[in-house]
Amino acid sequence: MDRHSRREFLSTALETCLKTVGLAAASVSVSSLLPSCAGMSETATVQKKRPNIIFILADDLGYGDLGCYGQETIKTPNLDQMAAEGMRFTDHYAGSTVCAPSRCALMTGLHTGHCWIRGNALLPLRPEDVTVAELLKKAGYQTGIIGKWGLGEAGSTGIPNKQGFDYWFGYLNQRHAHNYYPEFLWRNEEKVPIEGNQLPAPEPGGWGRSVKRTTYSHDLFAQEALSFVEQNRDRTFFLYLAFTIPHANNEAGQNGMEVPSLEPYADKDWPQPQKGHAAMITRMDSDIGRLFGKLKELGLDRDTLVMFSSDNGPHKEGGGDPNFFRSSGPLRGYKRDLYEGGIRVPMIARWPGKIKPGSISNHVCAFWDFLPTCCELAGVETPQGLDGISMLPTLLGRTDQQKKHEFLYWEFHEQGKKQAVRMSFDPAQDGGDWKGVRLNVAKDPDGPIELYNLKDDIGEKHDVAGQHPEIVAKIAEYMKLSHAPSEHWPLPK
Repeated sequence: MDRHSRREFLSTALETCLKTVGLAAASVSVSSLLPSCAGMSETATVQKKRPNIIFILADDLGYGDLGCYGQETIKTPNLDQMAAEGMRFTDHYAGSTVCAPSRCALMTGLHTGHCWIRGNALLPLRPEDVTVAELLKKAGYQTGIIGKWGLGEAGSTGIPNKQGFDYWFGYLNQRHAHNYYPEFLWRNEEKVPIEGNQLPAPEPGGWGRSVKRTTYSHDLFAQEALSFVEQNRDRTFFLYLAFTIPHANNEAGQNGMEVPSLEPYADKDWPQPQKGHAAMITRMDSDIGRLFGKLKELGLDRDTLVMFSSDNGPHKEGGGDPNFFRSSGPLRGYKRDLYEGGIRVPMIARWPGKIKPGSISNHVCAFWDFLPTCCELAGVETPQGLDGISMLPTLLGRTDQQKKHEFLYWEFHEQGKKQAVRMSFDPAQDGGDWKGVRLNVAKDPDGPIELYNLKDDIGEKHDVAGQHPEIVAKIAEYMKLSHAPSEHWPLPK
Protein backbone atom coordinates (compact mmCIF):
# COMPACT_ATOMS: atom_id res chain seq x y z
CA MET A 1 0.00 0.00 0.00
CA ASP A 2 1.52 3.35 -1.04
CA ARG A 3 1.42 6.47 1.13
CA HIS A 4 -1.68 7.95 -0.49
CA SER A 5 -3.59 4.68 -0.15
CA ARG A 6 -2.58 4.47 3.52
CA ARG A 7 -3.83 8.02 4.04
CA GLU A 8 -7.23 7.20 2.49
CA PHE A 9 -7.43 4.04 4.59
CA LEU A 10 -6.62 5.99 7.77
CA SER A 11 -9.23 8.63 6.95
CA THR A 12 -11.94 6.00 6.49
CA ALA A 13 -10.92 4.20 9.69
CA LEU A 14 -11.04 7.41 11.72
CA GLU A 15 -14.49 8.29 10.41
CA THR A 16 -15.73 4.84 11.40
CA CYS A 17 -14.27 5.19 14.89
CA LEU A 18 -15.82 8.63 15.39
CA LYS A 19 -19.25 7.37 14.38
CA THR A 20 -18.86 4.43 16.73
CA VAL A 21 -18.25 6.62 19.76
CA GLY A 22 -21.01 9.03 18.74
CA LEU A 23 -18.95 12.04 17.76
CA ALA A 24 -20.32 14.19 14.98
CA ALA A 25 -18.09 14.91 12.04
CA ALA A 26 -18.78 18.59 12.54
CA SER A 27 -17.37 18.60 16.07
CA VAL A 28 -14.21 16.61 15.34
CA SER A 29 -12.55 17.02 11.97
CA VAL A 30 -10.96 13.91 10.56
CA SER A 31 -8.41 16.04 8.72
CA SER A 32 -7.25 17.52 12.02
CA LEU A 33 -6.12 14.07 13.12
CA LEU A 34 -4.19 13.37 9.93
CA PRO A 35 -0.54 14.33 9.28
CA SER A 36 -1.35 17.51 7.33
CA CYS A 37 -3.92 20.09 8.36
CA ALA A 38 -6.20 21.92 5.97
CA GLY A 39 -5.45 25.28 7.53
CA MET A 40 -1.69 25.06 7.09
CA SER A 41 0.15 27.01 4.39
CA GLU A 42 1.45 25.11 1.39
CA THR A 43 5.04 25.46 2.59
CA ALA A 44 4.16 24.21 6.07
CA THR A 45 2.31 21.27 4.52
CA VAL A 46 5.39 20.45 2.46
CA GLN A 47 7.49 20.49 5.63
CA LYS A 48 5.02 18.22 7.42
CA LYS A 49 5.10 15.65 4.64
CA ARG A 50 8.90 15.86 4.21
CA PRO A 51 9.34 14.53 0.67
CA ASN A 52 12.05 12.22 -0.47
CA ILE A 53 14.72 14.19 -2.35
CA ILE A 54 16.76 12.90 -5.29
CA PHE A 55 19.38 15.15 -6.87
CA ILE A 56 20.79 13.76 -10.13
CA LEU A 57 24.00 15.38 -11.31
CA ALA A 58 25.46 14.86 -14.76
CA ASP A 59 29.17 15.54 -15.36
CA ASP A 60 30.18 18.07 -18.05
CA LEU A 61 26.71 18.11 -19.64
CA GLY A 62 26.14 21.31 -21.57
CA TYR A 63 23.19 23.70 -21.47
CA GLY A 64 22.28 22.61 -25.00
CA ASP A 65 22.76 18.83 -24.66
CA LEU A 66 19.10 18.00 -23.85
CA GLY A 67 16.10 18.05 -26.14
CA CYS A 68 14.12 20.21 -23.73
CA TYR A 69 16.92 22.82 -23.97
CA GLY A 70 17.00 22.84 -27.76
CA GLN A 71 19.11 19.79 -28.66
CA GLU A 72 17.88 18.37 -31.98
CA THR A 73 20.15 15.35 -32.47
CA ILE A 74 20.87 13.60 -29.16
CA LYS A 75 17.85 11.68 -27.89
CA THR A 76 16.80 12.45 -24.29
CA PRO A 77 13.12 11.41 -24.10
CA ASN A 78 13.03 10.77 -20.35
CA LEU A 79 14.58 14.07 -19.33
CA ASP A 80 12.36 15.83 -21.83
CA GLN A 81 9.37 14.10 -20.21
CA MET A 82 10.67 15.15 -16.80
CA ALA A 83 10.60 18.75 -17.98
CA ALA A 84 7.10 18.29 -19.42
CA GLU A 85 5.91 16.94 -16.06
CA GLY A 86 7.82 19.48 -13.97
CA MET A 87 9.70 22.76 -14.11
CA ARG A 88 12.56 23.73 -16.41
CA PHE A 89 14.88 26.53 -15.30
CA THR A 90 16.37 28.85 -17.91
CA ASP A 91 18.82 30.70 -15.62
CA HIS A 92 20.34 28.12 -13.29
CA TYR A 93 24.07 28.12 -12.54
CA ALA A 94 26.60 25.53 -11.44
CA GLY A 95 28.81 26.15 -8.44
CA SER A 96 31.89 26.45 -10.62
CA THR A 97 33.20 25.70 -14.08
CA VAL A 98 35.00 22.52 -12.95
CA CYS A 99 34.14 19.51 -10.83
CA ALA A 100 35.26 19.75 -7.19
CA PRO A 101 34.37 23.38 -6.35
CA SER A 102 31.01 23.03 -8.10
CA ARG A 103 30.16 20.01 -5.95
CA CYS A 104 31.43 21.77 -2.84
CA ALA A 105 29.03 24.65 -3.50
CA LEU A 106 26.19 22.18 -4.02
CA MET A 107 26.89 20.37 -0.76
CA THR A 108 27.64 23.38 1.48
CA GLY A 109 25.45 26.25 0.26
CA LEU A 110 28.46 28.55 -0.23
CA HIS A 111 29.78 30.06 -3.46
CA THR A 112 33.41 29.76 -4.53
CA GLY A 113 34.42 32.96 -2.80
CA HIS A 114 33.52 31.39 0.55
CA CYS A 115 33.50 27.59 0.32
CA TRP A 116 36.46 25.49 1.43
CA ILE A 117 37.21 23.75 -1.89
CA ARG A 118 37.52 26.27 -4.74
CA GLY A 119 39.43 24.26 -7.31
CA ASN A 120 40.31 20.74 -8.46
CA ALA A 121 42.83 19.79 -5.78
CA LEU A 122 43.06 16.96 -3.26
CA LEU A 123 41.76 19.10 -0.43
CA PRO A 124 39.11 17.39 1.73
CA LEU A 125 36.09 18.88 3.39
CA ARG A 126 36.72 19.52 7.09
CA PRO A 127 34.73 18.34 10.11
CA GLU A 128 33.42 21.88 10.57
CA ASP A 129 32.03 22.04 7.02
CA VAL A 130 28.26 21.47 7.16
CA THR A 131 26.76 19.58 4.23
CA VAL A 132 23.18 19.19 3.08
CA ALA A 133 23.47 15.49 3.88
CA GLU A 134 24.34 16.23 7.51
CA LEU A 135 21.34 18.49 7.90
CA LEU A 136 18.94 16.05 6.28
CA LYS A 137 20.34 13.15 8.29
CA LYS A 138 19.69 15.06 11.52
CA ALA A 139 16.16 15.65 10.26
CA GLY A 140 15.63 11.90 10.02
CA TYR A 141 16.44 11.31 6.36
CA GLN A 142 18.28 8.21 5.21
CA THR A 143 21.11 9.68 3.14
CA GLY A 144 22.99 8.12 0.24
CA ILE A 145 25.41 9.13 -2.50
CA ILE A 146 26.13 7.07 -5.58
CA GLY A 147 28.61 8.04 -8.28
CA LYS A 148 31.37 10.63 -8.03
CA TRP A 149 32.34 12.53 -4.88
CA GLY A 150 35.60 14.49 -5.36
CA LEU A 151 35.60 16.21 -1.95
CA GLY A 152 37.90 13.98 0.08
CA GLU A 153 40.29 11.06 -0.39
CA ALA A 154 40.21 7.75 1.45
CA GLY A 155 41.00 8.14 5.15
CA SER A 156 40.43 11.91 5.12
CA THR A 157 37.85 14.01 6.91
CA GLY A 158 36.13 14.59 3.58
CA ILE A 159 34.82 11.11 2.72
CA PRO A 160 31.04 10.92 2.31
CA ASN A 161 30.51 8.79 5.44
CA LYS A 162 32.09 11.57 7.51
CA GLN A 163 30.05 14.27 5.77
CA GLY A 164 26.54 13.10 6.57
CA PHE A 165 25.97 10.18 4.20
CA ASP A 166 24.75 6.87 5.60
CA TYR A 167 25.62 5.03 2.40
CA TRP A 168 28.19 5.68 -0.30
CA PHE A 169 29.25 3.87 -3.50
CA GLY A 170 31.48 5.19 -6.25
CA TYR A 171 34.65 7.17 -6.99
CA LEU A 172 36.29 9.32 -4.33
CA ASN A 173 38.87 10.85 -6.65
CA GLN A 174 37.84 12.82 -9.74
CA ARG A 175 40.78 11.58 -11.82
CA HIS A 176 39.90 7.99 -10.90
CA ALA A 177 36.37 8.82 -12.13
CA HIS A 178 37.74 9.40 -15.64
CA ASN A 179 38.04 5.61 -16.06
CA TYR A 180 34.60 4.12 -16.82
CA TYR A 181 36.03 0.59 -16.46
CA PRO A 182 37.73 0.85 -13.05
CA GLU A 183 39.50 -1.96 -11.25
CA PHE A 184 37.86 -0.85 -7.99
CA LEU A 185 35.28 1.48 -6.49
CA TRP A 186 34.45 2.46 -2.91
CA ARG A 187 31.51 1.20 -0.89
CA ASN A 188 31.48 3.23 2.30
CA GLU A 189 35.09 2.91 3.55
CA GLU A 190 35.82 -0.35 1.75
CA LYS A 191 37.65 -0.65 -1.57
CA VAL A 192 35.56 -3.00 -3.74
CA PRO A 193 37.19 -4.85 -6.70
CA ILE A 194 35.25 -4.61 -9.97
CA GLU A 195 35.34 -7.88 -11.89
CA GLY A 196 36.41 -7.97 -15.51
CA ASN A 197 38.28 -4.66 -15.58
CA GLN A 198 42.06 -4.36 -15.70
CA LEU A 199 44.55 -1.57 -16.31
CA PRO A 200 47.66 -2.28 -18.42
CA ALA A 201 49.88 -1.79 -15.35
CA PRO A 202 49.29 -1.45 -11.60
CA GLU A 203 48.04 2.02 -10.69
CA PRO A 204 47.21 2.70 -7.01
CA GLY A 205 44.97 5.63 -7.92
CA GLY A 206 43.02 3.53 -10.41
CA TRP A 207 43.20 6.00 -13.29
CA GLY A 208 44.15 5.24 -16.87
CA ARG A 209 42.50 3.32 -19.72
CA SER A 210 41.70 -0.28 -18.89
CA VAL A 211 42.74 -2.94 -21.38
CA LYS A 212 40.08 -5.33 -20.06
CA ARG A 213 36.72 -3.58 -20.10
CA THR A 214 33.78 -5.65 -18.90
CA THR A 215 31.90 -3.73 -16.20
CA TYR A 216 30.81 -0.17 -16.98
CA SER A 217 30.74 1.93 -13.82
CA HIS A 218 27.72 4.00 -14.88
CA ASP A 219 25.63 0.83 -15.16
CA LEU A 220 26.59 -0.06 -11.60
CA PHE A 221 25.52 3.40 -10.41
CA ALA A 222 22.17 3.13 -12.15
CA GLN A 223 21.48 -0.22 -10.51
CA GLU A 224 22.68 0.97 -7.10
CA ALA A 225 20.27 3.89 -7.32
CA LEU A 226 17.34 1.55 -7.93
CA SER A 227 18.45 -0.62 -5.01
CA PHE A 228 18.82 2.37 -2.69
CA VAL A 229 15.26 3.53 -3.44
CA GLU A 230 13.93 -0.01 -3.02
CA GLN A 231 15.69 -0.54 0.30
CA ASN A 232 14.49 2.81 1.67
CA ARG A 233 10.95 2.68 0.34
CA ASP A 234 9.50 2.92 3.86
CA ARG A 235 11.87 5.69 5.00
CA THR A 236 12.25 9.31 4.04
CA PHE A 237 15.45 9.47 2.01
CA PHE A 238 17.88 11.79 0.25
CA LEU A 239 19.78 10.35 -2.71
CA TYR A 240 22.58 12.29 -4.38
CA LEU A 241 23.05 10.47 -7.69
CA ALA A 242 26.25 11.89 -9.18
CA PHE A 243 26.67 10.25 -12.58
CA THR A 244 29.98 10.65 -14.44
CA ILE A 245 28.37 10.87 -17.89
CA PRO A 246 29.33 12.52 -20.25
CA HIS A 247 32.79 13.31 -18.82
CA ALA A 248 35.67 11.96 -20.89
CA ASN A 249 38.40 9.58 -19.84
CA ASN A 250 41.18 12.15 -20.21
CA GLU A 251 43.85 9.46 -19.99
CA ALA A 252 42.48 7.71 -23.11
CA GLY A 253 43.41 10.42 -25.60
CA GLN A 254 40.98 10.70 -28.50
CA ASN A 255 39.21 7.53 -27.31
CA GLY A 256 37.99 9.12 -24.10
CA MET A 257 34.24 8.90 -24.69
CA GLU A 258 34.01 5.41 -23.23
CA VAL A 259 30.66 3.66 -23.55
CA PRO A 260 29.75 -0.04 -24.01
CA SER A 261 27.60 0.63 -27.09
CA LEU A 262 27.37 3.44 -29.60
CA GLU A 263 23.66 2.73 -30.15
CA PRO A 264 21.47 4.33 -31.31
CA TYR A 265 24.14 6.32 -33.16
CA ALA A 266 26.50 3.56 -34.37
CA ASP A 267 25.58 4.00 -38.03
CA LYS A 268 25.87 7.79 -38.03
CA ASP A 269 28.49 9.44 -40.21
CA TRP A 270 30.06 11.15 -37.21
CA PRO A 271 33.53 11.06 -35.64
CA GLN A 272 33.82 8.22 -33.14
CA PRO A 273 34.08 10.47 -30.05
CA GLN A 274 30.86 12.27 -31.02
CA LYS A 275 29.02 8.99 -31.36
CA GLY A 276 30.27 8.12 -27.88
CA HIS A 277 29.21 11.49 -26.48
CA ALA A 278 25.67 11.11 -27.78
CA ALA A 279 25.42 7.44 -26.75
CA MET A 280 26.53 8.25 -23.21
CA ILE A 281 23.85 10.91 -22.77
CA THR A 282 21.10 8.72 -24.19
CA ARG A 283 22.22 5.85 -21.95
CA MET A 284 22.02 8.10 -18.88
CA ASP A 285 18.60 9.34 -20.00
CA SER A 286 17.36 5.75 -20.26
CA ASP A 287 18.56 4.97 -16.73
CA ILE A 288 16.85 8.07 -15.37
CA GLY A 289 13.68 6.75 -16.98
CA ARG A 290 14.18 3.46 -15.09
CA LEU A 291 14.52 5.42 -11.85
CA PHE A 292 11.20 7.20 -12.45
CA GLY A 293 9.66 3.83 -13.21
CA LYS A 294 10.89 2.47 -9.88
CA LEU A 295 9.41 5.43 -7.98
CA LYS A 296 6.04 4.79 -9.61
CA GLU A 297 6.25 1.04 -8.99
CA LEU A 298 6.86 1.64 -5.27
CA GLY A 299 4.15 4.30 -4.94
CA LEU A 300 6.76 6.98 -4.16
CA ASP A 301 6.37 9.11 -7.27
CA ARG A 302 4.17 11.82 -5.72
CA ASP A 303 6.23 11.83 -2.53
CA THR A 304 9.57 12.49 -4.20
CA LEU A 305 11.15 15.69 -5.47
CA VAL A 306 13.64 14.87 -8.23
CA MET A 307 16.07 17.51 -9.48
CA PHE A 308 18.49 17.18 -12.38
CA SER A 309 21.48 19.35 -13.31
CA SER A 310 25.13 19.33 -14.44
CA ASP A 311 28.28 20.31 -12.56
CA ASN A 312 29.56 22.66 -15.32
CA GLY A 313 29.51 23.27 -19.05
CA PRO A 314 30.60 20.85 -21.80
CA HIS A 315 34.20 19.70 -22.13
CA LYS A 316 36.73 19.59 -24.97
CA GLU A 317 38.57 16.50 -23.70
CA GLY A 318 38.98 12.88 -24.75
CA GLY A 319 38.10 13.69 -28.34
CA GLY A 320 35.00 15.63 -27.34
CA ASP A 321 33.95 18.59 -29.48
CA PRO A 322 31.28 20.78 -27.84
CA ASN A 323 30.65 22.55 -31.14
CA PHE A 324 29.57 19.36 -32.93
CA PHE A 325 26.19 19.16 -31.17
CA ARG A 326 26.15 22.84 -30.07
CA SER A 327 26.42 21.54 -26.51
CA SER A 328 26.49 25.06 -25.05
CA GLY A 329 23.33 25.98 -26.94
CA PRO A 330 23.23 29.76 -27.51
CA LEU A 331 25.85 30.40 -24.81
CA ARG A 332 29.49 31.41 -25.13
CA GLY A 333 32.22 29.18 -23.75
CA TYR A 334 32.74 25.75 -22.27
CA LYS A 335 34.14 24.05 -19.20
CA ARG A 336 36.83 26.21 -17.52
CA ASP A 337 35.22 29.40 -18.80
CA LEU A 338 33.30 31.82 -16.62
CA TYR A 339 31.31 32.88 -19.63
CA GLU A 340 27.75 31.51 -19.59
CA GLY A 341 28.62 28.29 -21.42
CA GLY A 342 30.95 27.25 -18.62
CA ILE A 343 28.57 27.83 -15.72
CA ARG A 344 24.94 28.10 -16.88
CA VAL A 345 23.55 24.55 -16.79
CA PRO A 346 20.28 22.65 -17.19
CA MET A 347 18.03 22.40 -14.13
CA ILE A 348 14.83 20.38 -14.15
CA ALA A 349 12.67 19.75 -11.08
CA ARG A 350 9.76 17.29 -10.93
CA TRP A 351 7.35 16.68 -8.05
CA PRO A 352 3.90 15.51 -9.13
CA GLY A 353 1.08 17.35 -7.40
CA LYS A 354 3.40 20.14 -6.20
CA ILE A 355 5.29 21.45 -9.22
CA LYS A 356 3.13 22.61 -12.11
CA PRO A 357 3.69 20.41 -15.18
CA GLY A 358 5.34 22.09 -18.13
CA SER A 359 6.30 25.19 -16.18
CA ILE A 360 9.34 27.28 -17.09
CA SER A 361 11.13 29.51 -14.59
CA ASN A 362 13.58 32.32 -15.27
CA HIS A 363 14.39 32.59 -11.56
CA VAL A 364 18.15 33.21 -11.31
CA CYS A 365 19.58 30.58 -8.98
CA ALA A 366 22.69 28.49 -8.37
CA PHE A 367 24.00 25.33 -6.74
CA TRP A 368 24.37 27.06 -3.38
CA ASP A 369 20.58 27.41 -3.26
CA PHE A 370 20.10 23.64 -2.97
CA LEU A 371 21.02 23.34 0.71
CA PRO A 372 18.58 26.00 2.01
CA THR A 373 15.88 24.56 -0.27
CA CYS A 374 16.37 21.15 1.36
CA CYS A 375 16.27 22.69 4.82
CA GLU A 376 12.89 24.28 4.08
CA LEU A 377 11.60 21.04 2.59
CA ALA A 378 12.69 19.08 5.67
CA GLY A 379 11.45 21.70 8.14
CA VAL A 380 14.86 22.26 9.73
CA GLU A 381 16.63 25.52 10.47
CA THR A 382 18.90 26.79 7.71
CA PRO A 383 22.45 27.50 8.95
CA GLN A 384 23.49 31.13 9.20
CA GLY A 385 26.01 32.70 6.86
CA LEU A 386 25.12 30.85 3.67
CA ASP A 387 25.15 32.32 0.19
CA GLY A 388 22.12 30.29 -0.88
CA ILE A 389 18.42 31.17 -0.88
CA SER A 390 15.67 28.56 -0.81
CA MET A 391 14.06 27.96 -4.21
CA LEU A 392 10.98 26.32 -2.70
CA PRO A 393 8.58 29.21 -3.40
CA THR A 394 9.51 29.04 -7.09
CA LEU A 395 9.09 25.26 -7.16
CA LEU A 396 5.62 25.61 -5.67
CA GLY A 397 4.64 28.36 -8.09
CA ARG A 398 4.66 31.12 -5.45
CA THR A 399 6.95 33.48 -7.30
CA ASP A 400 5.66 36.48 -5.34
CA GLN A 401 7.18 34.93 -2.21
CA GLN A 402 10.55 34.09 -3.80
CA LYS A 403 13.52 35.99 -2.39
CA LYS A 404 16.12 36.93 -4.99
CA HIS A 405 19.88 37.23 -5.05
CA GLU A 406 21.39 40.68 -5.30
CA PHE A 407 24.14 39.03 -7.34
CA LEU A 408 25.87 35.70 -8.00
CA TYR A 409 29.66 35.34 -7.76
CA TRP A 410 32.29 32.90 -9.03
CA GLU A 411 36.06 32.74 -8.84
CA PHE A 412 38.17 30.21 -10.75
CA HIS A 413 41.77 29.40 -9.88
CA GLU A 414 43.14 28.09 -13.16
CA GLN A 415 44.21 29.84 -16.39
CA GLY A 416 45.50 32.94 -14.63
CA LYS A 417 42.53 33.13 -12.22
CA LYS A 418 39.15 34.57 -13.19
CA GLN A 419 36.14 36.18 -11.54
CA ALA A 420 32.56 36.63 -12.66
CA VAL A 421 29.41 38.29 -11.33
CA ARG A 422 25.83 38.21 -12.49
CA MET A 423 23.68 41.00 -11.07
CA SER A 424 20.57 43.14 -11.57
CA PHE A 425 17.81 40.63 -12.16
CA ASP A 426 15.13 43.28 -12.71
CA PRO A 427 15.55 44.54 -16.29
CA ALA A 428 12.84 47.13 -15.67
CA GLN A 429 15.04 48.70 -13.01
CA ASP A 430 18.02 49.68 -15.12
CA GLY A 431 17.45 48.17 -18.54
CA GLY A 432 19.93 45.35 -18.14
CA ASP A 433 20.62 41.85 -16.93
CA TRP A 434 24.29 42.35 -16.24
CA LYS A 435 27.19 39.90 -16.33
CA GLY A 436 30.78 40.89 -15.59
CA VAL A 437 33.89 38.79 -16.26
CA ARG A 438 37.45 39.61 -15.20
CA LEU A 439 40.32 37.56 -16.66
CA ASN A 440 44.00 37.24 -15.60
CA VAL A 441 43.33 38.24 -12.01
CA ALA A 442 46.69 36.80 -10.96
CA LYS A 443 48.44 39.28 -13.21
CA ASP A 444 46.21 42.27 -12.51
CA PRO A 445 43.66 42.01 -9.66
CA ASP A 446 42.18 45.38 -10.65
CA GLY A 447 42.25 44.64 -14.36
CA PRO A 448 39.52 45.38 -16.88
CA ILE A 449 36.07 43.87 -16.48
CA GLU A 450 34.13 42.75 -19.53
CA LEU A 451 30.43 43.65 -19.28
CA TYR A 452 27.56 41.94 -21.08
CA ASN A 453 23.84 42.63 -21.08
CA LEU A 454 22.39 39.12 -21.05
CA LYS A 455 18.93 40.50 -21.69
CA ASP A 456 19.93 41.36 -25.27
CA ASP A 457 23.17 39.40 -25.63
CA ILE A 458 22.92 35.93 -24.10
CA GLY A 459 25.91 34.85 -26.21
CA GLU A 460 28.17 37.50 -24.60
CA LYS A 461 29.38 38.81 -27.95
CA HIS A 462 29.34 42.54 -27.21
CA ASP A 463 31.41 43.99 -24.37
CA VAL A 464 29.58 47.16 -23.27
CA ALA A 465 31.82 48.03 -20.32
CA GLY A 466 32.73 51.40 -21.84
CA GLN A 467 29.08 52.42 -22.01
CA HIS A 468 28.23 51.58 -18.38
CA PRO A 469 31.10 52.55 -16.04
CA GLU A 470 28.75 52.70 -13.04
CA ILE A 471 27.70 49.05 -13.55
CA VAL A 472 31.34 48.00 -13.98
CA ALA A 473 32.24 49.77 -10.71
CA LYS A 474 29.42 47.97 -8.91
CA ILE A 475 30.56 44.59 -10.22
CA ALA A 476 34.15 45.35 -9.20
CA GLU A 477 32.91 46.05 -5.68
CA TYR A 478 30.98 42.77 -5.60
CA MET A 479 34.12 40.91 -6.70
CA LYS A 480 36.15 42.55 -3.96
CA LEU A 481 33.63 41.83 -1.22
CA SER A 482 32.86 38.24 -2.28
CA HIS A 483 36.33 36.72 -1.90
CA ALA A 484 37.11 35.47 1.59
CA PRO A 485 40.89 35.02 2.02
CA SER A 486 42.09 31.43 1.69
CA GLU A 487 45.60 30.07 2.04
CA HIS A 488 44.76 27.43 -0.56
CA TRP A 489 43.00 29.73 -3.03
CA PRO A 490 44.62 33.18 -2.80
CA LEU A 491 43.82 36.14 -4.99
CA PRO A 492 46.31 39.01 -5.29
CA LYS A 493 45.55 42.02 -3.12
